[in-house]
Amino acid sequence: MTQVRGLLGAVVLALIACCWSPAKAVAQEIGESARVADDLDVVRLSGRVYMHVSRYEMPPFGLVPANGLILVDRGKAFLFDTPWTEAQTEVLLDWIENVLHARVTACVPNHWHKDAMGGLPAAHRRGIPTYAYDGTIAIAGQKGLLRPEHGFASERTLKLHDLDVRCVYLGGGHSTDGIFVWIPAEELLFPGCMAKDAKAVNLGNTEDADVRAWPGTMEKALAAFPAARIVVPGHGQPGGLELLRHTRDLALRADGAQ
Repeated sequence: MTQVRGLLGAVVLALIACCWSPAKAVAQEIGESARVADDLDVVRLSGRVYMHVSRYEMPPFGLVPANGLILVDRGKAFLFDTPWTEAQTEVLLDWIENVLHARVTACVPNHWHKDAMGGLPAAHRRGIPTYAYDGTIAIAGQKGLLRPEHGFASERTLKLHDLDVRCVYLGGGHSTDGIFVWIPAEELLFPGCMAKDAKAVNLGNTEDADVRAWPGTMEKALAAFPAARIVVPGHGQPGGLELLRHTRDLALRADGAQ
């Protein structure tokens, strides 16, 4: 069964990587990209999951794309990470409503940075309940940012109809508060910026990172989510569990160099 699951995962990832199509109005096939705005695309990862990719000018890095997720089922949707800005988030919420014909009923940021919850005020204006790790809420308060409404200490399971979505805190990494979102029915893991993509040669921005804890957090994730066949990083293309191992190794090298 494990070999079959791995083969299916490899096929899906190959479709995403190799059949990434030019943006069109609606992403109907796995791997297709829909153009939502000049700075916002949506890529279909499965029948019920889309990855939103928003772009933002961030000196000194230039135009930086960031990933989030949309889980859709029978007229309702969950949003994991907002786009960078409120304006982008408003556009995305309209697209979900008008194109996917779904109403967002929960928004969960991965951590406190702008590429995960910069659009949170737009969600609040629409009355969308927001959930986050207690540490994220605390840091947001310290930074003078809008705080998510509902907190959890280490884990919370949300339900979209009969779909379970586990939001789990395993330790520090890219930030001290990053969580992992696990959707068992899709065998999909969203670690956000806690995981680097396969092309990353370093950990990127570590200004708020806990580099020493990062390798151990990746090991915990590998042990907790062995069935993940799609792993979506905060930036770059999706992969499999190799992204967690790659991030662990990058963090080990970075910690050893300190």
